[in-house]
Amino acid sequence: MAGMSFSMQIAEFIAKTKASQDLVVRAITMKIAEEIDSRSPVGDATYWKSKPPPGYAGGRFRGNWQLSIGSPTAATLDRIDKDGSATMAANGATIKTAKSGDVIYLVNNLPYVKRIEEGWSGKAPIGVVAITVVKFSVIVDNAVNGVRDGTTASEFAQGYSSYKL
Repeated sequence: MAGMSFSMQIAEFIAKTKASQDLVVRAITMKIAEEIDSRSPVGDATYWKSKPPPGYAGGRFRGNWQLSIGSPTAATLDRIDKDGSATMAANGATIKTAKSGDVIYLVNNLPYVKRIEEGWSGKAPIGVVAITVVKFSVIVDNAVNGVRDGTTASEFAQGYSSYKL
């Protein structure tokens, strides 16, 4: 910064700070989406009291987490995603565009979401979203500290590729 005018130094600081804010938002969004996806139960009809419908395959609940910016999506998907990789990949493009100040939505519009969140599934007896909400401050602190400790854009990109985003 030696030799730079004070106004140029301030402009550089503002640009760096803005980029860091965007990185923090992306890191938080990625971690929340990952938490919710990994906690989403995948149905296993062998444990059901009644016979499953013909052609049933578990993973539709996990496959219906949809991330959007600006307004929530009202759609439901036919995606079956037992391990969550397709869902995280689909949401990854949106995560990469998230910026500080954006309103980000992560929704699941299946009709039985509320029942699962209220403990209907033995695999998620206290819900999916509720646990993530409890962990929110830790998620935010970790993201901020990661950026503060010098996490670079390329390191975050490595995190994206690790999750196939």
